[in-house]
Amino acid sequence: MNPVLWAPAYIALGSNLDDPQLQIERGFAALATLPDSRLVARSRLYASKPLGSVVQPDFVNAAAGLITQLSARDLLRSLKRLETQLGRAAPIERWGPRRIDFDLLAYADVRIDETDLTIPHPGIPERNFVLYPLAEIAPDLLIPGMGVVRALATRASAEGLQVLH
Repeated sequence: MNPVLWAPAYIALGSNLDDPQLQIERGFAALATLPDSRLVARSRLYASKPLGSVVQPDFVNAAAGLITQLSARDLLRSLKRLETQLGRAAPIERWGPRRIDFDLLAYADVRIDETDLTIPHPGIPERNFVLYPLAEIAPDLLIPGMGVVRALATRASAEGLQVLH
């Protein structure tokens, strides 16, 4: 019998609709129910300004650390399923408002570049609302091809971020 290996995975959570702090808490609870996975770390919640030109409310963001026996692709499918269960509607506009958003940031030391799955998430180095929460739970994490989270976070301005709790 071969043992099934556990892989670390990091997820960004975001919401700006329907009581965003509650939606993020619901998101953490949903992540804890993923099959063959364990929620092992969660950041504080941060308020952030939205990306893009769509006029919309500020976001609440956080990061989660999991260990999982799911493949990266199966984990992504599970995250998309959870988004739907938590009431996420298809976005009308790119970077538009949403009830809940899960982004798979990193999965072990894997690099994948396919049309429907890119790991690590390409936006990590430019997004303070991802880096600051991620630095709380995994400051020494090496993001393949990008660098160590702590160093990436020190290069990202905290402008527009506010710790909520």
